[in-house]
Amino acid sequence: MILDSMLNGMPRPARRKVEETLDNISVVLQMRNPKVFASMAPSAVRGLLLKEGKNRDVIHMQSSHPVTFDTRYQMDFPEMNKLYRRAVANQWDGDKDLDWSTHVDPLNPEIPILSNDFISDEALATLPVRLTSAQRGELNYNIACWMLSQFMHGEQGALYASAQVTESVQWLEGKFFGATQVMDEARHLEVFNRYLNQKLNKVYQINDNLFVILDDLLTDARWDFKFLGMQIMVEGLALGAFRTMHNLSQEPLLKNLLKYVIRDEARHVHYGVLALKNHFLKELSEQERREREDWAFEVAVLMRNRFMAHEIYEEWFEGMISRQTWNELVLSSPAMTLFRHTMFERLIPNLDFIGLMTPRIRPHYEKFGMLDFIKGKNASQLSEQDMVADLH
Repeated sequence: MILDSMLNGMPRPARRKVEETLDNISVVLQMRNPKVFASMAPSAVRGLLLKEGKNRDVIHMQSSHPVTFDTRYQMDFPEMNKLYRRAVANQWDGDKDLDWSTHVDPLNPEIPILSNDFISDEALATLPVRLTSAQRGELNYNIACWMLSQFMHGEQGALYASAQVTESVQWLEGKFFGATQVMDEARHLEVFNRYLNQKLNKVYQINDNLFVILDDLLTDARWDFKFLGMQIMVEGLALGAFRTMHNLSQEPLLKNLLKYVIRDEARHVHYGVLALKNHFLKELSEQERREREDWAFEVAVLMRNRFMAHEIYEEWFEGMISRQTWNELVLSSPAMTLFRHTMFERLIPNLDFIGLMTPRIRPHYEKFGMLDFIKGKNASQLSEQDMVADLH
């Protein structure tokens, strides 16, 4: 309240800068581990301070990951080979397998691109602004464009990360599967880009917090960090977001597109847990494993709290409510509650399966209510069919 009264007299650009700076400081303060903060600091500067994701059309990232070239050509990872065969058998064509002739009217209330559950009517009623039904539909349309834009940006990051990991991973079957994932991510990037530009006609820039995570992963030289970050953390985030949007939309082309993508992402997470379990439990020192355990926790908290659609806030509500009020509105929305549940329902069992949920770290997750999900199934226990069976 005191802060709001201090900011009320400021010109809007100055107030935005102050609120944004304070919000970014809160991100830094959430990182309790100094080593994790130090490792992510360069990416945080590029994303949150310099805003390279928004201020540059082409962004150059330096990466020095190792490449593993193995002339033994051993095939001694049967479970990974089985997953590779599933990936080959389930390739799809975004041009032929999706009906792009479908007419999409994102403002049609009879076939909503996104339901009112992202921000409920009750939550909007608390704001000092009243939207007409037409404005409500337009707000939902913009939120859908924002979400799909972040999906698209994330898929570009996943494309590059999967290519890097395919070079680095030591198992031949892992390289085989990695090649299928590179194709998957390229196809996902293609279909999200096509849907946004041909059907919705609006694209948002990359969210600053998403940029920080992707920049950190793509510039880290350690293959297992890339794997942990992309295959377990970001893909887990993506699965939660895709499933949430699928269940909040009634637009048939989008729902079908998301169903195909979810099937692929389920395999990608399975790949991650297969590759990392033995590596983390048998090949790393205790200090190295703890470093990865701490990093995973900090990123889990960041993903839980930081995707607040500030771009929507600035476009629609800036000057009417504070940034903090918007954050609280989004965090408590039905869609974000569903998203967090869906994401951590899969993420926490996967972290436990690969050995990153020791008694030392569990109390930290418990403080955020994330430990409730630990008894769920991990990716090795779920097929692609399982992941789409309960979609609405």
